[in-house]
Order: sequence, then C-alpha cells, then structure tokens
Amino acid sequence: MFLATLGLVAYRQLELFWVYSLYGIHFARIELADMNRVFVILGVMAFLFGMLLGHVKDQNPQPSVNVTSWQHQAYIWQRVWTPQHREALQQSHELFSGLRILAVQLNHGEGIRKIAVDTRLLQQDGRPVWLVVRIDGQLPSIDSSLVYENLFNQLHQWQQAGLTVAGIEIDYDSASSKLAIYQQFLKQLRMKLPAEQQLSLTVLPSWIESPDLPALLQQTDTSVLQVHAVLSPQQGLFDAKLASGWIARYSQLAPKPFFVALPAYGMGLAGYQDQKPIVESETSVRVAGQMQELSVEPQAMAAFLSQLRQRHLPNLNGLIWFRLPLENDRRAWSMSTLKAVILQQPLVSEWTVEVQAQPAEAGQNNSLYNLILRNTGQIDGVLPEEIVLPEGKCQIADGVGHYQVNSGNQINSNGQRLSFVRMHSQQLRAGQSQALGWARCTSLIQGDIHVNP
Repeated sequence: MFLATLGLVAYRQLELFWVYSLYGIHFARIELADMNRVFVILGVMAFLFGMLLGHVKDQNPQPSVNVTSWQHQAYIWQRVWTPQHREALQQSHELFSGLRILAVQLNHGEGIRKIAVDTRLLQQDGRPVWLVVRIDGQLPSIDSSLVYENLFNQLHQWQQAGLTVAGIEIDYDSASSKLAIYQQFLKQLRMKLPAEQQLSLTVLPSWIESPDLPALLQQTDTSVLQVHAVLSPQQGLFDAKLASGWIARYSQLAPKPFFVALPAYGMGLAGYQDQKPIVESETSVRVAGQMQELSVEPQAMAAFLSQLRQRHLPNLNGLIWFRLPLENDRRAWSMSTLKAVILQQPLVSEWTVEVQAQPAEAGQNNSLYNLILRNTGQIDGVLPEEIVLPEGKCQIADGVGHYQVNSGNQINSNGQRLSFVRMHSQQLRAGQSQALGWARCTSLIQGDIHVNP
C-alpha cells in the first residue's frame, strides 16, 4: 500500500511538470522544486522496491546449483551370481545411476572366462549397464581375436535379453611400456563397435606421466581413473593424499568426461608367492596362516570426498564404487554404510556386548557367561580395541576369534580388571555380531562391560 501511494504521488508530480511544459509556463523555481521532489520520491521508491524484491527472494529461495552433483555408479565383480544380487540391486536402485558389470575375464594361466550374468534380473532392474572386460596385465600380449569374439558374444546376448548397454569398459592393468600396443587394440575395437556404443577404459595412476596416454585416451569416449589397489600391499589399499593428487593431475589431462573408481571394500593379504602378493577379496583363497587385513574406513572416505567436493576438477563426471555390496560379501561395506558415505550422513559406530548366562554348576559360587559383540550402529566399524570387564566380579576369561584376554590380568586376585584386547583389525558390518569370548563371574550384566573403541 505504501509503495502504491508513493507511485501515485510521483505520477501526479510528473503530470504537473508535463502541463507546465505544454503551456509554456516558465516558473523556473517551481519546476526545479517539482523535479527535485519527483527525483527524491523515485529514489525512495527504487530503494523500497529493491528491499521488497530481496524479501521475496529470501522467502522463495532459488535452488542452488550443486557443482559436485556427480553420478554414482557401482561395479558388480562377482564371478558367480546368487539370489543375493537381487536384494542388492533393489536396495541400491535409488543410489546408483548405472552398473559396471564384469562380463569377460582373461587371466594369465587361466585363459578366457565368460561370466554367467543374470540378464533377466538386470532387465527387470532397468538401469543402464556397462559391459566390463578384465585383461590381466601380466599377460605377455593380448589375444585380440579371442577377446573380441567373447566380448561381442556377450554384448549380443545382453542386447537380446533387453538390457540397455551404455558402453564397453576395458580394464587392462598393464605396465606403461605396453600402452602403445594397447592403443592399437582399442583402435581396432572402436572400429568394430557400433557407432552408438560408448568405449571406456580403466586408467592407472602410473600411466599419467606416460607420453602414450593422450593417444590412448583419444580412442575412447570416457575413462575411469582407478585410485585404489594400485600400491603395494605394504602401502595399504587406499592413500587419500596420493589419490587427491592423481585426480587433480588427471583432470588436467583428460580431454573428455571421466570417472573415479573408489573402494568400498577390504581385502586380506595372505602372503607372497614368487614375490607376488596373494590377496583375498571378493573370492576366497585357500592359504594356511593368518590374513593381514587391509581396509578403508568409511569415515576416512567421507573426509576424502568432502575435500574433493571443494576442488575444481574439469571433466570429472562421477564416482564408481567398487563394489556392489552383497550380504555374504564380508569384506565389502554394507549397503547402509555405502549409502551413508555417499549421502553425507552421520558415520557413527555403536557397540554392545550381549551377556548370555549359562546354567550354574552345583557347588559353584560363580557362573559361566558367553559374550557376544554386536555392532548396533548404522555403519560398519573396525572392531573395538579393548573390552573391559568390571573389577572384582570376574575371576577368569578367554577370548576367541580376533580377541584374546590381556595376559597380565588373567587372574583377578588383586582387583585388576580382565580385558579383551583386539589382536587383528577387522570390520564388522552394521547389525552383525560375532563371538567375543567367555568369562566366569559371580555376576555380570551388560551395563558392567566397558567398550574402548
């Protein structure tokens, strides 16, 4: 109402000025005063109108453009498909826009293997898929004819089954010295593929400084920079600082959109054979002895992503997570953990120790208790470092699995507390449990036990 009144006043002032000019009435002082009054009123109106627009904008904010709204996809890397894939696909449908699926594998000493993918399940899922061909870098050379034959056979079967095949990805972890030959392999493949079929390749950080990399990338439509499992086992599965530098450098080199492959899993180092590491990840290896567990904590990955979002990375199109979690895949993150990392949700592990009293024996003034460790949080977590029993209540105890009782506190005659100490680092999925050990105590309830993460 106030703005409308000011507008009417300004209009009347301008009307008077027009009348004065039309009839040649020269009242210089009056005209000057009138014009000054008009300009003042118009200035006030402009100021108030700007404030009104700002208020409306605050009440109806426009959605901001998220410059880091990356695509998220997932690798399916199991050689054998099970009913658990159905549940995993259903749980991940809103999380991943596409799936990268191991379809053909050529290994040194094993020959070629076509993976029996459940195409009916993928057709029901409906998401675009990428057909991935894995070629062992230890092969002296690539048998191009063998790879092409099996690749196109799988591609035809997938298309006949009604799958939307977005493209072909070649995963060849060769040395940089083989990139020139690899380029010729990709060039021939590009000519054989239909024009509408995209071609991608997995890029290793060790290739970034190779003079052959630019020509290699010219053969493809997109690429995937892998920043996990590219170091020696002694250096771990993932190094956030190194990965950040690789991504920054590659974003300056990549002429086309690219993705980054990130780990959502762990693996076990079983030892070495012929100076080569023996690792266990999505498939088991039968090796005697204790595994050294290598893993990436969800909190560390969340911190890495937070920093990555702050950077200007040309052509970075999205992230591909290795690998789609299955219920029995004990080294992969659970789906709830992966979802929490991607959606930037709180990452907190919570632990409880369940106490199961056994029937007391005749003449005994204490009882035997079985102890179960359970992850009651929303995300997977590394097993707690120490779990302490109450003073004065427990006389003896023993651990199982990844825990042993602190040997200095085995007998509690002087009031010392018994404690279970973690011997090997291991992830426990959200909602899962494992045996901790047993204790003989005069009495014991859950609230008596202290967990030191």
